[in-house]
Amino acid sequence: MNPKAYEEMARVQDTHWWYVARRAILRSVLTTLRLPPDADILEIGCGTGANLPVLGEFARVVGLEMSPEAIGHALRTANGRGDISLVEGRCPQDLAKLTQRFDLICLLDVLEHLDQDANCLARLRPLLKPNGKVLIMVPAYRWMWGPHDVYHHHRRRYDRRSLALACDHGGFDVRRMCHFNTVLFPLAVLGRMYEKLTGLRSAATQLPAAPLNRLLTLVFAWERRLIARWSVPVGLSLLAVAAPRS
Repeated sequence: MNPKAYEEMARVQDTHWWYVARRAILRSVLTTLRLPPDADILEIGCGTGANLPVLGEFARVVGLEMSPEAIGHALRTANGRGDISLVEGRCPQDLAKLTQRFDLICLLDVLEHLDQDANCLARLRPLLKPNGKVLIMVPAYRWMWGPHDVYHHHRRRYDRRSLALACDHGGFDVRRMCHFNTVLFPLAVLGRMYEKLTGLRSAATQLPAAPLNRLLTLVFAWERRLIARWSVPVGLSLLAVAAPRS
């Protein structure tokens, strides 16, 4: 990922509406997975550590991250917690550094960065405990491709079929798939149309004025209730839970 993007993320991840609400959605999804009390979670591409504290509410956590700069930020986010550890490395090249098995492996806006997504998923299968699963979040809709994706070094965006195929080729059966970031989707489409027409990247990590930031947080975080009950058919992001095929 663009090194500047790590700095932007670290600066706003505690307060920006997108990160705050996305963690609320992540927490809601993790609750539905009913992990065992002594669970272990691996986050592939943990970046600056925005998700580590939420994952740590449910399990011991290992974060794999290729960027030393991002790991520095993640260590500050972890704040010395003994149940969160970090490993420098790439997926799948450095998976041999991981010597344990996990109840859940999370790829949260990571799979789209990898050259060989299905191969990465296949290489993760031996790291799962019996009944282990993967939780995947990715950007949706190839027609939404624009300067934002280029800046963040994305290789692709997904639709339901392409994400299901990546899971299938990696040896996983999808147990659940739905969209999210739905309510604000029309605004996102307008923003991406502006990017395509102008060739400029919108300042997605710029912190809005406090009242607007609170409103956007409430609107986006409300979706945790929506996706808890329905398989939402449209939205800026896709979520999938998959298990190794027996």
